[in-house]
Amino acid sequence: MKKSLLAVAAIGAFASAAQAQSSVTVYGILDVGYVGSSMRSSNNAAAGGNGTVTNTMSSAITDSAESTSRLGFRGTEDLGGGLSAFFTIETAITPNAGNAISSSTATANRQAFAGLKKNGWGSMALGTQYTTIHNALAATDPGQANNVMGNVIYDKGVGATYTAVRNSVAASTSAGTNTISQAASTQQFAGNQNNTSYTVRSNNMLTLSSDKFAGVQVNGFYALNSSETNATAVAQGGTSYTGGQNSNFAWGLGANYEWKKLFVTANYQNFTNKNPFTTAASVYTVGQPVQNGFGGTSVAGINSIDNQQYYAATYDFGILKAYAQFVDRKTTDAMNPNNYLRRTAQQIGVRSYITPTVEAWASAGNGKLTSSAGAAAGSAATTTYVVGQATGSQSANFMGYQLGSNYWLSKRTNLYAIYGQQGTGNAAWGTTQAQTSYRNSNYAVGVRHTF
Repeated sequence: MKKSLLAVAAIGAFASAAQAQSSVTVYGILDVGYVGSSMRSSNNAAAGGNGTVTNTMSSAITDSAESTSRLGFRGTEDLGGGLSAFFTIETAITPNAGNAISSSTATANRQAFAGLKKNGWGSMALGTQYTTIHNALAATDPGQANNVMGNVIYDKGVGATYTAVRNSVAASTSAGTNTISQAASTQQFAGNQNNTSYTVRSNNMLTLSSDKFAGVQVNGFYALNSSETNATAVAQGGTSYTGGQNSNFAWGLGANYEWKKLFVTANYQNFTNKNPFTTAASVYTVGQPVQNGFGGTSVAGINSIDNQQYYAATYDFGILKAYAQFVDRKTTDAMNPNNYLRRTAQQIGVRSYITPTVEAWASAGNGKLTSSAGAAAGSAATTTYVVGQATGSQSANFMGYQLGSNYWLSKRTNLYAIYGQQGTGNAAWGTTQAQTSYRNSNYAVGVRHTF
């Protein structure tokens, strides 16, 4: 009898040890509430030319104003000797859509990776992951990367439909036509579209992260999805060329320094994407440059060299925490360095607990968006992009501010109220377009539960 009891006890102890060595956690966020927005555009050429003022109001009981709703699974396994394995799978949740689990091919997969960690050294992981800049911003943004307007660094537009800023739009497929159409948009080139300031996440990524040494932590990543095959076809007379190269890669480096109540971070990342193109008499139409990563997606760009920088600092004064941020992004045409789009912005903010259950934050910033298209003057609807040609640039100054508060009912549940406003000065973005200015506001109240 005693032997049987000892055997049962040994089996139980072994099972407990095995359970302690590996674990899987289910986690997530459900954020629902009321969201409204007001968008005002003046002198909008698409709406009738100079003197025209357009007001658009929207409101809905919707979701994900403070945090994107999500469902995730993460796990770790102790491999012994200070080595462990880990994984994360995270998908977006859309409570007010037909599918509660998001079916979007661009944004449903928020993270999916596996990796190894060595105590005293650091970790590595492979899969779809956040970029170095986004991880740094998550630690240094006064609004904690919420989805309401007014943040010029983590630029968002809940309640509004935005068109992604691009160097160009869809290419014409008509035989003998070398033109690229310009799409009219009430928000195009406003400087405040969804995630125009940096790429949030990427597929095909290897990340490396060191442990902290003397207050310093170093992070890096490399992403690769490339097919290096070229094909050329020279027409009679030698005036046209077709390229078949598909090369997509990215890399980034970042460093964090922490000393007492001070935290400083510096980060740089580059996304280079080269795709098939066609030129004839130095004019190309297929594979025109397009920025990557809008709206937090992991979609790659096209024929673009995308350089992104982010610098920030925080200091905890005790009664409040102060923030300072700067971001710079320049996307250049891989075939024509004179054709580029650049966005810079700076922002300051504070965050504080007013009472043990009431938290508040405020931020304000400004920036500049510059478009320098290496293009020949075209008609009202089209512009011809010429290899190596340079033309004058056009730019717009923008600004934004945001106020927000949380009322914590518990450690996992809070009520929130957020208001943000953003706008841009007059800017002409086409050969025949009138100058346009924008003033937009966004507000949200809701409840957020984490689990």
